[in-house]
Formats: sequence, structure tokens, C-alpha cells
Amino acid sequence: MDYVLDTHVLIWALFDSKKLSKKVKNIILNPDNNIYVSIISFWEISLKVNLGKISFKDVSPEELPEYAEKSGFEILALRPDVVASFHQLPSADHKDPFDRLIIWQCIQQKITLLSKDEQFSQYSKHALNAIW
Repeated sequence: MDYVLDTHVLIWALFDSKKLSKKVKNIILNPDNNIYVSIISFWEISLKVNLGKISFKDVSPEELPEYAEKSGFEILALRPDVVASFHQLPSADHKDPFDRLIIWQCIQQKITLLSKDEQFSQYSKHALNAIW
């Protein structure tokens, strides 16, 4: 199956795997699964580092795509049709633009999202499949 790591799940998978649920760990470690990291996550991390909201010891944001690939994760590009149709994602209480774009990417590309964010459940009626 195909799965996309939410940004916090990517960070935990790379640097603090104890924070991952057992179910998510098993999905990530299953060699039959394709695990993707949206390019949006790298943008979000870079912005949050710049704003001082997150930091990494001995790792720069520029190194994260390489870390992800070395961990067996594939980089999921942002397709033009996904961006152009983003206006179709219904408004909801969840306003984070990075999360909303990752949600829309998963809905449009029919990929399951791995996330601990409980607010994502409001998008299940719009065809988002999210697991924690």
C-alpha cells in the first residue's frame, strides 16, 4: 500500500521513533508498503526552522530529503493538478495551509496519510484515509 507521512511523523520517524504509534511503526517497517514524504513537508520544516519554531541538532533542513531517502522513504512531488484543484477542499476548522495541502494531495492521489493529528478526521467524509 501507499502511505504519506505527515510532517511530524517524518520528524519522529527520522529522529524520535518512540513517539510513533505501534501501528504506524509496523506500516513504515513493512517492506511491502511504499512510504512517501510530501515535498510540502520539507517546505513546512524549512519555514518553521526559519521562524525558530523547531530546530534539529546537527542536521540542517537541507539535509532532510537525503535523510528521508536513506530511510527508504520516497519523495512525493506536488503535481500541478493537485495545486490547481486545491480550492475544492472544503473549508474546515483546520486552517494550517501545510496540513490542508498534504490532506488534499492524499485525497487526490488516493494515498493514506499517517498522522497523529486528530483534526484530520473531519476530512474522512471527503475521502481522506488517515491512520495513527
